Amino acid sequence: MITNILGRASRSTWISILLLVVGPYAYSAPEQKGPTSAAVRVEPETASQVQARTILTKMAEFLGGTQSFRVGVRSGYDAVQPSGQKIEFGEYRTVSLSRPDRMRVETERSDGAKTLVVLNGKEILLVDFDNKVYATAQQPGTLDDSIVYFVRDLGMRLPLAALLFNRLPEELQARVRTVDFVEKTTLSGVASYHLAARTDTVDFQMWVADGDKPLLQRIVLTYKNAVGQPQFWADFIDWNLAPQFNEATFSTEVPNGLKKVAFAAQLPRASPTARQSPAKKGVK
Repeated sequence: MITNILGRASRSTWISILLLVVGPYAYSAPEQKGPTSAAVRVEPETASQVQARTILTKMAEFLGGTQSFRVGVRSGYDAVQPSGQKIEFGEYRTVSLSRPDRMRVETERSDGAKTLVVLNGKEILLVDFDNKVYATAQQPGTLDDSIVYFVRDLGMRLPLAALLFNRLPEELQARVRTVDFVEKTTLSGVASYHLAARTDTVDFQMWVADGDKPLLQRIVLTYKNAVGQPQFWADFIDWNLAPQFNEATFSTEVPNGLKKVAFAAQLPRASPTARQSPAKKGVK
């Protein structure tokens, strides 16, 4: 039987995929500012590395500072089988974002399953069309706070979520240990810089557009500490930095015929006493 990565990866590995390369920092206390002590680089950077880090920083500042955008994301990821063979699964997402607190993500997986996530500033809505169910939760604040809450506390998928953060520059500064310039190239007709970077757990490559709009064109992540060193890749298609949004874009109105369910994280958990057998609780 072929097994999808969603059923086999550890939670820590999958959280890394969801939050790109910055999971632990994203979960730190709100008052924490700037890079941690672990981000201090011992070796001085070469001129090429300085150039690469400058390009990476400009991309992060531009994307984190863009107030609204829409982009298509075609992605694929390896599912390492018990035999060691890697099987690739994929999906296509359309991401619509409006800072400070609204977002819409429409996803279709390679098996045809469709989901929808909407944040309207007050509420989070998740719709699973194939299973005809939906779930809602109160939105805790800005997109940065809400994305972390969605992934960490509700335990939901949002691949490459860190790229949606307003604080993306700080996140990358805190986690990227080294970054190198590979080459100047052309990707799908767009002149781009090819960078290769490393964190403690992930090696990743980025292709960033040249010019005054340094938009991300492609990313490839290799999970070097995971069994089989699986990869995740994504191509960013049709960037729109002036999308025409309306109230319907971020509406949390639920389609007819769906049943409301709770996020798994919202379900009450039995106390240790409640899980004991009647005899252990003194019931005869």
